[in-house]
Amino acid sequence: MSINSARDFRKEIKKHADRFYLIHYSCQSLNDDNEGLSPRITSIAVSFFGNSQVVSFSTHAVAEELGVSRDDVPDKLDEIERLLLSKFYDFVRDKRDKYWIHWNMRSLTFGFEHIEHRANVLGLNNVPSIPIERRINLSDMLGSWYGPNYVADPKMVSLMDLNGGIHREFLTGLEEVEAFKSKEFIKLHKSTLSKVGFFDRILRKWIKGKLRTKVNSFWVWIDRTFESRAAKLVAFFGTLASIVSVPLSLILWIFS
Repeated sequence: MSINSARDFRKEIKKHADRFYLIHYSCQSLNDDNEGLSPRITSIAVSFFGNSQVVSFSTHAVAEELGVSRDDVPDKLDEIERLLLSKFYDFVRDKRDKYWIHWNMRSLTFGFEHIEHRANVLGLNNVPSIPIERRINLSDMLGSWYGPNYVADPKMVSLMDLNGGIHREFLTGLEEVEAFKSKEFIKLHKSTLSKVGFFDRILRKWIKGKLRTKVNSFWVWIDRTFESRAAKLVAFFGTLASIVSVPLSLILWIFS
């Protein structure tokens, strides 16, 4: 099914939760203060919406697998990041037909293209790219459903505040950068996991009509209900008019 609207998205995920994955990742600074031209990928978390199970790929786990000590990580970053991305794309390879739900991962600066670019830079050629039509921006979907001002900016933090509070392991982008510089790799990865868990929770609340926003949910429901009914009524009367017009034209032709 082609997903072209928030309505399509809610309908599809309610029926086929097994077709959806949630993804988020962390990286070095998005500014020009990295040793390279593009920021390194430091952790990736993927949650299967069918059962909320999470698979993750992190700097600290890969470093440990390679036998690299915490203090030696900065000197082995190419090797660590390469293996991290190799594991991630091995996971993606047979799931490119699924839908991938993300939060504003839509550019070379921060997005699927950025992850793919880092893989290519590190020598991982022909990685299995996730098709653009299979990427769903949760932030855009919520904005389409509730309106662009459904919460204040920054929307992720505001939405957390309204729906249970900010997770204790959540870090801002700047805090994640500092955690990486301080070699607090587990702390950094927990932040990535907390964000994917947050996406899962708010998505389930939205589907059930229990998501709290700055917009009155009752009026959103009214708008959506009558929007749907209006479309059906227009289609019905259009069909009815075409059915009536055929015999009327025939009668006029006979008696003309």
